[in-house]
Amino acid sequence: MATLMVQGTTSDAGKSTLVAGLCRLWAREGGSVAPFKPQNMALNSAVTVDGGEIGRSTALQARAAYLDPHTDMNPILLKPNSDTGAQVIVQGHALTDMEAGAYHGYKQRALEAVLLSHGRLSEHFSVIVAEGAGSPAEINLRENDIANMGFAEAVDCPVILVADIDKGGVFAHLVGTLALLSDSERARVEGFVINRFRGDLALLQPGLDWLERRTGKPVLGVLPYLRDLYLDAEDALSTSQQKADAKLRVAVPVFSRISNHTDFDSLRLNPQVELRWVLPGEPLPPCDWVILPGSKNVRRDLDLLRDSGWDEDLQRHLRYGGKVMGICGGYQMLGQCIADPDGVEGRRGENRGLGLLPFSTVLESGKELHNVAGQLALPGGGSADFTGYEIHCGRSQGEALERPLLTLDSGRRDGAISDDGQIIGTYVHGILDQPAVQQALFQWVGATADSVVSIAERREQSLDRLADTLAEHLKPDWLQRWRLVADVG
Repeated sequence: MATLMVQGTTSDAGKSTLVAGLCRLWAREGGSVAPFKPQNMALNSAVTVDGGEIGRSTALQARAAYLDPHTDMNPILLKPNSDTGAQVIVQGHALTDMEAGAYHGYKQRALEAVLLSHGRLSEHFSVIVAEGAGSPAEINLRENDIANMGFAEAVDCPVILVADIDKGGVFAHLVGTLALLSDSERARVEGFVINRFRGDLALLQPGLDWLERRTGKPVLGVLPYLRDLYLDAEDALSTSQQKADAKLRVAVPVFSRISNHTDFDSLRLNPQVELRWVLPGEPLPPCDWVILPGSKNVRRDLDLLRDSGWDEDLQRHLRYGGKVMGICGGYQMLGQCIADPDGVEGRRGENRGLGLLPFSTVLESGKELHNVAGQLALPGGGSADFTGYEIHCGRSQGEALERPLLTLDSGRRDGAISDDGQIIGTYVHGILDQPAVQQALFQWVGATADSVVSIAERREQSLDRLADTLAEHLKPDWLQRWRLVADVG
């Protein structure tokens, strides 16, 4: 067994992408490879085969390696619920909420879980491709680090540093990062990867030569900027795009703790759909369909919704015949009341809901984590089979649930439909990934859009394209050395 760690000079340098590409490249060649992220901070998560949750980017990397996502692949997940605190998830299950200072003191215990999970994975795979978080040069976070060099030192693994040239300052990023590492950390860096390059490589070559002379480290590859690459986002929102010929216009309010916004990727990527992210303080624009997304702090984001005037915008939208959908936390907001008697998401108390559906929700400490499948049944007869997943705290009860939106294969029913058929809600994430569900929902909204997007197909195409790119642009001798370790062939 061997571990290779990918660290970045900054957040969004390309760590997740490089790990996913290496996993796909070696796995499709027959290698024994698995992804690993010691610590992740993200509100986009996935349900694992063993009934826990991990960061969505790590789940993508598992699929790149043709594996089912497992909690050992991301043993520590931090889900922020305020500017200074987060829910701490250890090996797939919520432990507690912690403020940043308290978590800093908890890191030594967290490292035990990290090493235990890494050890279990190492018993089954020849190569573990580990991903760092943020930058290894965050001086204030170096003590008891488990996300970057602290982990690399603990398992004694080599590191490659990736930097994003599209942001500018790539040489300063790489040289500066090396300068801030300790001697032992610097020694384990075996090379650099420069990401998102567009232009004439000959003009970059003098800089690459200088970098290798200055640091004594090789440049292992320069990766081109890949347009239209689809990979599940770790956390960052895409930008809204205006589409003059759009046949369907969708608005999604951006909550302060918006979660699993990958639910809307199929709409964002559809050439006939204009998806608009609506920021706090902006009014909801005229559109066909408003979707309230998930939230890690649903009561606080319900306050934000009212402060932004979106409650009044929703009422106006409905009066003009528009359609509304709520997913997970957004679904809970559609009801009459959200109570949190135990302070599961922060302060104890309850909030008045939007009152658009007759049901109420009580938040509970036990989190529902399920991969599910079933059938969607919409007003007007539209139906479709679906797969998806549940990640939520709380239970909902009330009259609205007697008209469910989904029937699960287990026999359980989920969600609700308003009496007039204009409003629907569900706890299930991911149902919009399926083309048949998109078609049924477009018909429900009354849109003329006939284009649909298969997220699974786009993901697979992008992973293979990414692996092809790495095979072409990374140094062949370096790739071959790790191919042998991964038992390729």
